[in-house]
Amino acid sequence: MARQQLCGKQVRYPEREIPVEPRTARDYERRSATGLRATWIGHATVLLEIEGLRVLTDPVWSERVSPTSLAGPKRFFAPPLGLDQLPPIDAVVISHDHYDHLDMATVKALGARGAAFLVPLGVGAHLETWGVPRRQIRELDWGEQVDLDRATFTVTPARHFSGRRLIDEDRTLWSSWVIATPRHRVFVCGDSGFFSGFREIGQDHGPFDLTLISAGAYSSLWPMIHMTPEEVVQAHLDVRGGLLLPFHWGTFNLAFHDWNEPAVRVSASAAERGVRLLVPRPGQIVEPSRVADLPRDEWWLGR
Repeated sequence: MARQQLCGKQVRYPEREIPVEPRTARDYERRSATGLRATWIGHATVLLEIEGLRVLTDPVWSERVSPTSLAGPKRFFAPPLGLDQLPPIDAVVISHDHYDHLDMATVKALGARGAAFLVPLGVGAHLETWGVPRRQIRELDWGEQVDLDRATFTVTPARHFSGRRLIDEDRTLWSSWVIATPRHRVFVCGDSGFFSGFREIGQDHGPFDLTLISAGAYSSLWPMIHMTPEEVVQAHLDVRGGLLLPFHWGTFNLAFHDWNEPAVRVSASAAERGVRLLVPRPGQIVEPSRVADLPRDEWWLGR
């Protein structure tokens, strides 16, 4: 890792400004006619609208993903939608407690607004320490579920690890999530290595209209905890996904690959295997049933 860090030849930072579609709360005043809409905010943060519910996945608005604001991986672009412009949020879904998925400043802001947090076992302790009332937190184990208005949220397995300090590794659970309504199903996969559990999730909960799967921060040095882009496509197929929207890339420098390599490789693999794929710009609003109407935009190839 030290050799890669010091001598690697990868282009790990974009050489041009990343095109962002700015958003405000007014963009979300009118609900989606199709019942399912997603906006990629950056990294693993997506504003998901499903049957009138607004759900945030792994919300991170801070400039750095680090124990300190003075050092650590820094954003390539500002969030296209400011925290102060967020529409009312019904649920915040957390996959695990690493800094790039559980951001203290963002959690405090959302907790003050009364958002409900759905988290894997043990993660609730972080939120309570940061001042989120216990009544706003639901902790779940793999296989458990909670109903929220018109949607059912189910905690499903992943292959990863957890911890925010050297002394607390694996003391909290990590997970993927299934969000289901009578009309739509979405699979949200935070960090995970590839494993047979994806096929089981597909059998038990699929098919899915939309899959959000982490496609970046992989390396041959840690193959068990992050998927390569080709494995992302296979995971999408295993869970019986419809549209694949890869996330967890293009926002922070977290691994030894070109910053845009995840998008390039997942696009090539999806085309080879006949998978419906969309790699949206940050801030682009996506409706899975209308993706065919969107122009193909390979913005990431400009590096």
